[in-house]
Amino acid sequence: MHPALSVIFFTTLSGAGYGLLAWLGLSVLLLHARADVMPALSSLQLWALLLGLVLSTAGLLSSLAHLGRPLRAWRAISQWRTSWLSREGLLALATPLPALALGLMLLWVEPGPGRAIGLGLCGLLLTGLALATVACTAMIYASLPPIPAWRHPLVVPVYLLFALLTGLALLFWLMALLLPPAGTGAAMPATLAVLGALLLACKWLYWREIDRQAPPATRGDAVGLPGRSVSVFERPHTEASFVTREMAFAVARRHALRLRWLASALLLAAPAAAWAVATALPVPVAPLLGTVAAALLAAAFVERWLFFAEARHVVTLYY
Repeated sequence: MHPALSVIFFTTLSGAGYGLLAWLGLSVLLLHARADVMPALSSLQLWALLLGLVLSTAGLLSSLAHLGRPLRAWRAISQWRTSWLSREGLLALATPLPALALGLMLLWVEPGPGRAIGLGLCGLLLTGLALATVACTAMIYASLPPIPAWRHPLVVPVYLLFALLTGLALLFWLMALLLPPAGTGAAMPATLAVLGALLLACKWLYWREIDRQAPPATRGDAVGLPGRSVSVFERPHTEASFVTREMAFAVARRHALRLRWLASALLLAAPAAAWAVATALPVPVAPLLGTVAAALLAAAFVERWLFFAEARHVVTLYY
């Protein structure tokens, strides 16, 4: 498949934004009744809310660049009964509602039992809607039978793990910037390193499986001669078409392997190195976590590019 940059930016930025919103909602849900803690966290929660909404909205807007007629994008939400794209669109419109309600309560509602209940409810809704939106984004690809690599059961978990990892890295960075320092700060990059290792293990398992995956059909099947060896000596048509531009894309195996190792280094080596530095040296944690967050976003970008570039549509058997 052709790796369109608009879709790669969409899945990377929106995934990080929804991941950040999910962690924010979970933290509010767990701490909503702590009247002694919530006032000290309000600034952090508001900045996390703003950054999560900006990233998720920027990602969704970048996806419009991949459409032939962006002004008709609103029609996509009408097929929610059968389309994962429509479900994603509806959830993407619903997720800002508890986020905005949460922000309004943090800014203008006086502390009290009613505010605590409202914060807890908004946190629960925000976490659920954010994760559901990411899952629907993954299911857009995982539900396509013509692309065997995307039908793998690890596609949805990897999307969710990338959203949670990049969102948590951004939340830790904001915590280091806005909250008073606590200890050495090594616990945060250590957490990112452990979560990154889990994600990397899932990703390498996925890569191994798709490398060994047998094609669901042969070229003989594509031209109506099943069981026979067929070679292509002439293109079906003389000019490029949508099919050849979007469906037929090949990346050299050596280049794909290099990019896999690059994504792995960004995913694991960056938080592990930050963990080692924070443990050994009395350095400010905020710049370290900012660098780690940038590295993890870069890892997500490289992984998304490979996700599209290494996928093979069965129509390429004919073309």
